[in-house]
Amino acid sequence: MRYLLLTLLFIARLSLAQNKFDANIAAFAATDKQTPPPAHPIVFTGSSSIVNWGSLVQDFPGKPVLNRGFGGSELSDVRYFADRVILAYSPKQVVIYAGENDIANDHSAQETCQRLVDLFTYLRSHRPKLPIDFISIKLSPSRRKYWPVVQEANTLIKNYLAKQKNARFIDIRPAMNDASGHLLGSIFRPDSLHMNPSGYALWVPVVKPYLR
Repeated sequence: MRYLLLTLLFIARLSLAQNKFDANIAAFAATDKQTPPPAHPIVFTGSSSIVNWGSLVQDFPGKPVLNRGFGGSELSDVRYFADRVILAYSPKQVVIYAGENDIANDHSAQETCQRLVDLFTYLRSHRPKLPIDFISIKLSPSRRKYWPVVQEANTLIKNYLAKQKNARFIDIRPAMNDASGHLLGSIFRPDSLHMNPSGYALWVPVVKPYLR
């Protein structure tokens, strides 16, 4: 009975995810028809930190980057839509930023890591040699109470990826700190959650060496 209830809850969660993000996924399809994406791109996907990276193409000239982030998404949502936002493009590489919303919605570090494992396993079941990189979950001032969980999740994910082939953990956290090791408040928008262009400018030199 417990297994049945968990299964039903999982199905309900997937249905909710589908309804919540239908417009985003439809917009990607419409964009692809108007402007065909590059062949075998480097797909950046995940939550709003990817969505808001408006300078992504300009930041990595010569690289076939494709932004397929959808705001508010959790790792489970990226897994649910993986066929349409990742695998459909036959990518040469995938760069993921997600997990922050999972934690803000009260999922533990272990659950967040497991969601990444589920996504990773699914992608590799279709593309065994697909390079998969994960950008560390950032510390957001407005979500300070979650920082210990974020740090633990990052450690678990880093350790998991270290055991996988063609998989890397991109740690952007040090670049977001000042000389004293404190998080730079100036790189965030007034909501203290989303980054402004100055924040992304700090990410670029960290992420760039990982792109294939």
